[in-house]
Amino acid sequence: MTLRFIDWIWHVKGRLALAPGQTSDDAFTRLAPLFRQTGTSYERLKDRLTFQKKDQAAQDRMSIFDSGTLRIENGPYGSELHYRLVSRALLFCFLAAPLFLSFAGATIVLGQLQRPSIEAEKKPEKKDVVLPQNPIDKALGAPAPEKPKKDDKDKDEGPSPTPAYVFAGIFAVLYVVGRILEARLVKRLFQNSLRAT
Repeated sequence: MTLRFIDWIWHVKGRLALAPGQTSDDAFTRLAPLFRQTGTSYERLKDRLTFQKKDQAAQDRMSIFDSGTLRIENGPYGSELHYRLVSRALLFCFLAAPLFLSFAGATIVLGQLQRPSIEAEKKPEKKDVVLPQNPIDKALGAPAPEKPKKDDKDKDEGPSPTPAYVFAGIFAVLYVVGRILEARLVKRLFQNSLRAT
């Protein structure tokens, strides 16, 4: 299986129509400020611009993307900007969710393996144990003290998979929201830059 069937996971692709009569030189001149950021290097060759980011600042509006390619092509209705951006952050969130789910599964299996040894270590409870009562309490007619009840929460049932499920859910939400939101934000960013006066 080639990567092109799964690269949508960490690639954001799209296209925008340029204004009528807008040249590729004008389009890339308007987009250039987006790539003059700390940690960003870019190179333009004719109708193509490639960029790389390393240790990008959080203030960079394209900080989630690590590299990408922008090119101007002739479409059926005029010139279009085609872009393909790469995000390792999206890939990390996508992979983290199943990783934590596997941790949860391993925790459940580990708990089942440890349960026989935990049950063997439990001592049988003594029934009808009379707890000592203070003589003063006895003289005053106070009821005998009751045996403290064990809280179910205190029982040692082994490791819990809940934290792993929580983290898996967090990363899944981060991926879905980030994948949709970042695609829209970068498209709007390019649109505003191309239409800037």
